[in-house]
Amino acid sequence: MRTHWLRVGIAIAGALACIGPALADPRGIWQAMDGSRVRIANCGAALCGTLVNMNTPNDPTTGRPWTDKHNQDPSKVSRPLVGLMVLMSMRPNGPGKWSGQLYDTDRGQTFDGNLVELNRTTVRVEGCALGICGGENMSRVR
Repeated sequence: MRTHWLRVGIAIAGALACIGPALADPRGIWQAMDGSRVRIANCGAALCGTLVNMNTPNDPTTGRPWTDKHNQDPSKVSRPLVGLMVLMSMRPNGPGKWSGQLYDTDRGQTFDGNLVELNRTTVRVEGCALGICGGENMSRVR
């Protein structure tokens, strides 16, 4: 009888271990390596990320608040970066992974990309363009 309960306990523990990654939750505020912060929250059935602040309040080249100056659409180059959505339509794509689009403020372009939860305090944002892939880890602020 003890062997039966031991097997049941092992089966339950195994099932719970498999559930763990499905409970991943990257919602919150994350800090990039440069000091800027992104709020990841629900947007419909997906997750989206919005810039909540930059590493410095003003762009050192202009002395003014940061704008989307690298955007290839001239009508958008003066829009503020703070409040801009940089992770769009991120949907589950495996345990601890969401896929959607990323807006690169340094290039002013949108790419396909992923949000990968590495652990409770670290996520990785990664994308590829023209066969060149890259990414950045971000740390949970809250």
